[in-house]
Amino acid sequence: MRRRSFLKQSAGFAALSAASSASGAPTSGGKAPRRGGVRTKIGLNAYSFNRPLMDGKMTLDDVVDFCAKHDVDGLDATGYYFPGYPNVPSDEYIYRLKRKAFQNGVTISGTGVRNDFALTDASSRRGHIQLVKDWVDVTEKLGADVLRVFSGKKVAEGSTFDKTLEWMIPAFQECAEYGEKHGVLIGLQHHDDFLKTADETIRVVEEVGSDWFTVILDVGSLRRHDVYEEIEKLVPYSSTWQIKEQVWYGEKAVPIDLPRLKAVIDKVGYRGFLPVEALGRTGDPAERVAKFLAEVRAVFG
Repeated sequence: MRRRSFLKQSAGFAALSAASSASGAPTSGGKAPRRGGVRTKIGLNAYSFNRPLMDGKMTLDDVVDFCAKHDVDGLDATGYYFPGYPNVPSDEYIYRLKRKAFQNGVTISGTGVRNDFALTDASSRRGHIQLVKDWVDVTEKLGADVLRVFSGKKVAEGSTFDKTLEWMIPAFQECAEYGEKHGVLIGLQHHDDFLKTADETIRVVEEVGSDWFTVILDVGSLRRHDVYEEIEKLVPYSSTWQIKEQVWYGEKAVPIDLPRLKAVIDKVGYRGFLPVEALGRTGDPAERVAKFLAEVRAVFG
């Protein structure tokens, strides 16, 4: 009798699990499913070289070379720096960059696009959804794991935050569903634009309700409350980061407290890349990035 009861109960659990999987229901409640503990790898966001990349004085090949020279494990190769963006690059370009990175021991961890799902015009939003899908394909071809996206610039005039979510959430769900089919996470970077706080960001992730939708934790875009308390809230939902030289308290920028950041990570637990993004406006970006990498390594090892 106990055996029959156990088998019946097990069948019930299996059916429930299958139904949950078939319906696309999340298994993690919006949090990034991972083992406990801490294991971090240093990465670099290509935006650190935004000026020379946009001026044509550098290419993504040069950024890969920089990562190899400075023993950087991973590169977030932002989409803006691919030739022809927002159009997708040729397969030849994608595969050549992928080969160069691999042969130099650099993991292309992700890329990113500039979308806006806060737009009130449905046809415009469809164009931005297609942009994300097109670059999911690029991400897959790169062998990368996450495509970085945004929520939107602001609440449109005449709209509200809650009303905007009525069309923003389905847009993200469609993108996450497409990402799942291609093995690519959709990573939401809160950017102190439409999304300004950890709670707002978590709300979006939970309402999207997909294990293929995650957070890019941008330490420089949490400006409404205590930065490190906001970071601590977001760590469980995050699959990668943007570690910047400064954090903000309202309108005041202060140097990031890397030991305090590490204490948060050690407390909450995180496994994965910690990409740095050096944003200084003056001086040689290569020197600035190298200096910040050294500061991060001094704390995180």
